[in-house]
Amino acid sequence: MPVTVDHAPLQAEQLGLRTVGQVLAHLQKENRLVVNVLIDGQQPDLNHLGEVRKSSIGNRTIFIETADPRQMGLDILDQVVQQLDQADELKNEAADLLQKNQPGKAMQNLAGCFATWQHAQKSLVGTAQLLKIDLDDVRAGDAPLSHRLAEIRSQLKQIKSALENRDFVTLQDLLVYETSQIGAQWRQAIDALRQSIG
Repeated sequence: MPVTVDHAPLQAEQLGLRTVGQVLAHLQKENRLVVNVLIDGQQPDLNHLGEVRKSSIGNRTIFIETADPRQMGLDILDQVVQQLDQADELKNEAADLLQKNQPGKAMQNLAGCFATWQHAQKSLVGTAQLLKIDLDDVRAGDAPLSHRLAEIRSQLKQIKSALENRDFVTLQDLLVYETSQIGAQWRQAIDALRQSIG
């Protein structure tokens, strides 16, 4: 019953591990995040995860790849920062295009901004959940990170409302004045979460 974890044999029998679930629980105790599992060269059907976890490792070849959740979280945050830099450029271009009375092109840029901002929010929340970090316990400046994210969501709702109402004057004002700090708020939120990860 060879069990291989990150290209190294795991002495499952000596550890008293007899099922796939026990092996996965053992790895979780070691603070490893399982990212890939092959059983006899095949990926298991994740729709039947309960059955997979109960299955015996005897007479099977198990290959597992893991990742360090902390490093994975930090890598995700690094990617989000790069994406936010691009969103800042798109936001500024959208404001310029609105000033030049080119709302069609501005909307294209704003669509990219919104996608990035929504992805950033999901990434921060998802990273915190992955690492079991309570956003109310993380300070971002003078407020909990959960409050900072709520402030950013509020700004995004204002922009969305202006877009839906095709109120380009208000939209331009929001982009130039109200959201001038949104990039800094995102970075403050990311830095706070990064410090919490350690």
